[in-house]
Amino acid sequence: MRMTEISFSGATPIDGYGAGFFRVAGQVMEGAILVTPTGARRWGGYDDVDALLALVDDIDVVFIGTGSEVTHIPNELRSALDAAGLGAETMNSPAACRTYNVLLSEGRRVAAAVLPV
Repeated sequence: MRMTEISFSGATPIDGYGAGFFRVAGQVMEGAILVTPTGARRWGGYDDVDALLALVDDIDVVFIGTGSEVTHIPNELRSALDAAGLGAETMNSPAACRTYNVLLSEGRRVAAAVLPV
């Protein structure tokens, strides 16, 4: 079977994750992170709403990774994202990383805000 390598066209993919860390574009980052097509940085978790709202003009949807298990995000966070018109999909962090990478490879305007597993 012929395999085709995914191309990210210069965007920032999530290469992997493990207990307490993520590997993004070859760099290991510990703790919660926010990844966009242009880069990655530490994220303050659910209380760091401003970091997500700052993306409203640059992305269409943010995948929120809730760690190893799927949980609800705080109502205040959901309400702030809805009011700003920013789509948010909640899933466990491994699924958020995979979904982000697939849509990133398609050139979509996405971000991932993920808590470590």
